[in-house]
Amino acid sequence: MRLTRVHLDGPLSVGGSVELPKSVAQHLLKVLRLRPGAAVVLFNGDGNQYHGILEDNRSVRVEREETGIVPSPLRLTLAQGLCRGEKMDLVLQKATELGVAEVQPLITQRSEVRLSGERLQRRMTHWQQVIASACEQCGRAELPALHSPIPLPEWLSQLPAADQQIRLILDPDGDTRLSELAPDLEVIGLVGPEGGFEEREVQLCASQGFFRLTLGPRVLRTETAGPALLAALGALRGDLG
Repeated sequence: MRLTRVHLDGPLSVGGSVELPKSVAQHLLKVLRLRPGAAVVLFNGDGNQYHGILEDNRSVRVEREETGIVPSPLRLTLAQGLCRGEKMDLVLQKATELGVAEVQPLITQRSEVRLSGERLQRRMTHWQQVIASACEQCGRAELPALHSPIPLPEWLSQLPAADQQIRLILDPDGDTRLSELAPDLEVIGLVGPEGGFEEREVQLCASQGFFRLTLGPRVLRTETAGPALLAALGALRGDLG
C-alpha cells in the first residue's frame, strides 16, 4: 500500500516530533481516515524524505531518513505565458509530475491575467500549494522553483549566455523538431498564453537564440503544450524512457 506523503515547511530530523499544521492534520484524520500509529512520509523539499509515525491528532514522530532520491537528469525550465485560473494550476501540477526544475510565469502581449500586490501574493501562495500537492502525489522529494511573473522582455534580458542551454519556443508553424536538437541536459521551454505569442515576440525570442519548435501537426492548448514538451523530452533524454 502506498504511504501518505506530506509536505511540510521547516527542518526535519530523525528522532524528533513534528507538529502538523491544523489543515494538514484535519486532512489526514478526516479525509484520509488515518489514525495514530499510521505510517506517513514527510518531506520539506531538501531532496530527502522522512518516514514517520502519526503519534496523535497533531504530531508525527520521525523515525528514518531516506536519502539518495535522484531527480531527473534533464534540467528543464518551463517559461509559461500567464493563463487563466485552472489552466495555470493544471500546467503547474503536470509540469511538477513530469519533473520540471523551474517554472517562470511570463507576462506577454496576449496575457489576459494581470497580477499585482495582494492578488499576486495570494496567487503565488496558491501556486506553491498546487506544486506541493503534486509533489506529495507523484513522489518527488524536491520542489521545483517557482518564480514571480515578469514581462517577457525582462526575463529574456536576464538569461545566461545562449550556449549554456537549449532554448525552445513552441510554435505551431515552427521548423525545428526535437529529434534535430543536440542532446543537452539543460533546456528552456517557452509556451505562450491563450492566443499564443505576437509575431514580434517570437522574433525577439529568436534573436535570443530560441529555436521555433513544433510538436507535430496539431495545435495544442496552452495548458497542454508545456506538459507535452516535458513528457517528450523526459522520454528522449530524462527518466521517463
